[in-house]
Amino acid sequence: MDFEIRKCGREDIDTIVGLIQTVYEQMEQKEWFAADNSEYTRKMLGEGRGTAWMAVEKESGQPAGVFMTAIPFPPGEMISEQEGNAQEDYEENLGRDIGLPESELGKVAHMDSAAVLPAFRGFHLQRRLMKAAEEELQREGFRYLCCTVHPDNKSSLQSVLSQGYRIAKTCEKYGGFPRHILIRELI
Repeated sequence: MDFEIRKCGREDIDTIVGLIQTVYEQMEQKEWFAADNSEYTRKMLGEGRGTAWMAVEKESGQPAGVFMTAIPFPPGEMISEQEGNAQEDYEENLGRDIGLPESELGKVAHMDSAAVLPAFRGFHLQRRLMKAAEEELQREGFRYLCCTVHPDNKSSLQSVLSQGYRIAKTCEKYGGFPRHILIRELI
């Protein structure tokens, strides 16, 4: 199979939300995937606080997988009350969790969510989608790329480690689930 990797636009938000939900519903170990709720996904992408990349199977045109990034607000930047999301949705910064200095937190991007439909697994789509996102984030001047992976999710963990990330900390996140926090520092 051959895939096109492309950056998503706002017109893709419904497809992204649907694909993430489909992957989550089909997972046997749901605790491995902290699927963002559709409101969060719509808000982050709609406000430009994150980006998404999609792998599309060329022959059928079917979306096969998505990858999202999220940009935490820099320290001290406030959101307005009418934004409708809890302040912590925007203030969470994995760089803080692993001990980066406050002065560096504005250089952190979250490698937020990867979801690949079961029929398209084995084609390294998570890796290819992450690479596209990393290249853009590097051009935009981000220095630290952080993500979380459940310690038992060996496939995702191996994929992320093979891309130059390292485990910086293991702790509970997302309502008490264990997660490795991984970081890759861009040069």
